Amino acid sequence: MNRCFILLAAGIVFPALASAGEVSCPDLAKAVQVAPCPSEEELQYTFNGFCSDNSRLYAKDMDTCVSYQNYRKVKNIALWEAAGGEFQAYLSCDLASATIQAARARGITTSKVARLTRVACDYGEGIVFVHRTHAACKVEGGSECVGAACKADCKD
Repeated sequence: MNRCFILLAAGIVFPALASAGEVSCPDLAKAVQVAPCPSEEELQYTFNGFCSDNSRLYAKDMDTCVSYQNYRKVKNIALWEAAGGEFQAYLSCDLASATIQAARARGITTSKVARLTRVACDYGEGIVFVHRTHAACKVEGGSECVGAACKADCKD
């Protein structure tokens, strides 16, 4: 069976890759939650399965399964999108939508992940929206955002 089909059926999201040009951290006023938060019942069920003795043998992260509260903090997340889907973030369901949409960019960084460039916009409080592209990007004017200076220049 086709691997992409299996990943899509499992709910794995493939973000659209953008082309070169100037990339600015988005205004989150119009950011939207595009996936639902897990219910408390789902979290409890998956905690029991994920944190069973057998699954711990395969996990490198030993802190997640120390308690249900640790597990819930890591797994109680939902996918958000901004700038028409060009930026994505997995954010805590414990954060209010109004808090997310009122956040202002504080910093921007770029990093290489395999053949992709990852442009990350940090809004504080664990809110980080990411843009992925095949272009080579560098931050303009430093990594701290001052006014509208939260940009990266991306070239093919």
